[in-house]
Amino acid sequence: MNISGTQPPAVAMLWETHEPRDALQSRFGFDDVDAAARWLAGVLAAEWGVTMRSCERVVISAGNALPWITTDAGSLIAKWSAVSKFHPRLTEVAALTAWLDDRGLPVSAPVASSRGVLQVEVDGVSMGLQTVVDGVHLDVDDRHQVHEAGVVLARLHLALADYPDSDRVAAQPNQRPATSSEPLAERIARWLDSMPPERRSRAAESLRESLAALGSKGTASLAVQLVHNDFRSANVLCNGGRIAAVLDFEEVGLDHPVADLAGAAVLLGTRFRGWGPVSARTREVFVSGYRSVRALSEREEAWLPALMLWRTLGHVPAGDDPTGWAGSADEQAFGHEGSRPESLPGLPG
Repeated sequence: MNISGTQPPAVAMLWETHEPRDALQSRFGFDDVDAAARWLAGVLAAEWGVTMRSCERVVISAGNALPWITTDAGSLIAKWSAVSKFHPRLTEVAALTAWLDDRGLPVSAPVASSRGVLQVEVDGVSMGLQTVVDGVHLDVDDRHQVHEAGVVLARLHLALADYPDSDRVAAQPNQRPATSSEPLAERIARWLDSMPPERRSRAAESLRESLAALGSKGTASLAVQLVHNDFRSANVLCNGGRIAAVLDFEEVGLDHPVADLAGAAVLLGTRFRGWGPVSARTREVFVSGYRSVRALSEREEAWLPALMLWRTLGHVPAGDDPTGWAGSADEQAFGHEGSRPESLPGLPG
């Protein structure tokens, strides 16, 4: 039976370059996309009491598969993971997302199964179900959307600070390495020390100088809490001037909110491939929106530029730099954009 009708569902990789049908077989054990659709229809009927009418497409990302489907309950997105070590985290993330939805945050809330379970484990995978959110990815050229994205990240941080099960979420294995308890200045200095000589630049040395001043102030007063860790255009849907949903809480973990703000400001325009930096003006508008809801402390304000520069330098490639990460680092460090400066092998490190 072809669930999708006369044409099989399209299957694609979200960001990888592998052949998607090979990935469907090697990662999930399905000989073809129709076999995956038939299996999915059975799970939806058994676990959610939902009749699947068609499967439009299946997108694969690492060990996850995301089918867009139409059902008798409307348009839905299923997501299942075949990586068993992450299944406990997915259960915790589903509970967190439902909690945020209950508090009015714009998220894509999970749909509970017939048994009231938010994340179902079946046939060796962990599956969740969500309604399709009407929206398009955040446009970083739209100042209003960028401002509102900053507002929503601030609201999200305020809510996450109150989540009662933060420790349970943070304790679960994650694809992202756990944030070190090492002080920020030492963490960044160690990263700078590990840079190969060919990647050292004047902007990196500027960051080292900033750390010398910031390190004396310490970070003990900087809050540590759950943060999103992947807030960017790929995970922010807009409907007009409104943020319709923040997606993908799978990278959530403990860190300083100002570090999450810095990472979001730097990576705000990135989607799935061909990442590049946003303009200084876009970062300013985004941070302004954030400040309008959650004021930064004096120490957070002091740390924000260094953290944004650190995140930017982390994306400067060793060779060609077609999207301009080095120029963005120069602009942040010296107030101007330019080509990548010459390597400075004599710098300390």
